[in-house]
Amino acid sequence: MRIGMIGLGRMGGAMSRRLMKAGHECVVYARSAETREAYAKYGAVAAASLADVVKALDQRPRAIWLMLPAGEATEQAVDELADLLEPDDILIDGGNSYYKDDIRRAKTLAAKGIQYVDCGTSGGVWGIERGYCMMIGGPDPAVEHLDPIFAALAPGEGEIGRTPGREGDVSRVERGYIHAGPSGAGHFVKMVHNGIEYGMMAAYAEGLAILKGANIGSATHAVDAETTPMRDPGNYQYDMPLHDIAEVWRRGSVIASWLLDLTANALNEDPQLAKFGGRVSDSGEGRWTIQAAIDEAVPAPVLTAALYSRFSSRGEAEFQNRILSAMRFQFGGHVEKKS
Repeated sequence: MRIGMIGLGRMGGAMSRRLMKAGHECVVYARSAETREAYAKYGAVAAASLADVVKALDQRPRAIWLMLPAGEATEQAVDELADLLEPDDILIDGGNSYYKDDIRRAKTLAAKGIQYVDCGTSGGVWGIERGYCMMIGGPDPAVEHLDPIFAALAPGEGEIGRTPGREGDVSRVERGYIHAGPSGAGHFVKMVHNGIEYGMMAAYAEGLAILKGANIGSATHAVDAETTPMRDPGNYQYDMPLHDIAEVWRRGSVIASWLLDLTANALNEDPQLAKFGGRVSDSGEGRWTIQAAIDEAVPAPVLTAALYSRFSSRGEAEFQNRILSAMRFQFGGHVEKKS
């Protein structure tokens, strides 16, 4: 099958290569000519514009996959392609778009006869080898037509055993992709997936930080009215080997996961994580997950706290912390301690 791939970043480029390895043909576009030509060496057809991508897709219905940052870049590409594509052609957004944008785009494109598919894609930089877990929304005919593409990108059964009770032919979900429902459903599932990811990452980070601080009893502590005394320093005399603890947890523990595997990799490379400043970004999905939880009146304290911790990591709590210091000085004359 021939497909257009718009965006050749960390995900889009690797996905194009995985598709070509599976025998599909890719017509690729990126703003950089150097990037386009690099993928031509892998066997892709390099196009100099979105219009050239459409021209190079000689199979109908055409299928074009956007792998661009959510927001303006994706919106511009959708608008431009809406004027280039023809009825029954398929436009797939595989980035992390807001599901409400999918609903709007699908209606707009449907008026022109263009089919729109939203596909939440998880797998990161490892996906070219491991495959990509995909959460898909959109009309049945378009999803069925694209099934060979999804099957090639997905991890497949791999070594994961079947869930007890699942019988018969191996289903899409057991191969790593799901048609979750109509327009927006794919990105809604991916949105919540990423919200959960925030919470899991925060739990590992907080637990490992507690282990790192388990030798605090051997440190020298200030003795003054502004510092809570450590009553039992003898209880905190452990120098914990974090890289080994992460490693042992990977093996048979109930908290084992791929995220823990990656954490163990990082700690083994550098137990102090010296090259990281600790400013953690959020790309939108965590916020949208919490908004959905509010709309649905579903309590989500863990996911909410994980999102707020990312804000704090970037210094977003600086002013409110100044307010706290100012209040303490006003009511008690407490002078802020310098670190």
